[in-house]
Amino acid sequence: MTTLRDFQGASFEKKCDWVTGNSNFLVARKLGEAKVYLYHAGDFFIEVYYSPKYKKVLMINAFNNVSGLEPYLENVSLSDLKF
Repeated sequence: MTTLRDFQGASFEKKCDWVTGNSNFLVARKLGEAKVYLYHAGDFFIEVYYSPKYKKVLMINAFNNVSGLEPYLENVSLSDLKF
C-alpha cells in the first residue's frame, strides 16, 4: 500500500499497522478531548485521532492537499531556522 487511494481503501487494522510501520510522526494537536497525531507517508499525510479518555484510536484520515495541514500551522515555528 503506497498510494493515498490504497491507504483510504484499506481496513482500519491495516491502516493502523501501516501508520506505525511506514510513516513518520510530525506533530500533535488537541481537538476537544481528543489528540490528533499527524504523520507523513511519502506522497500523503495521515491524521490519527486518539481518545486519551477511552485509550483508543477513534479515526484515521489521510489526505494530500495543503489545506489539510492548516490546523497544524500554529504548532510550527520557523524561528530556529537560519536564513
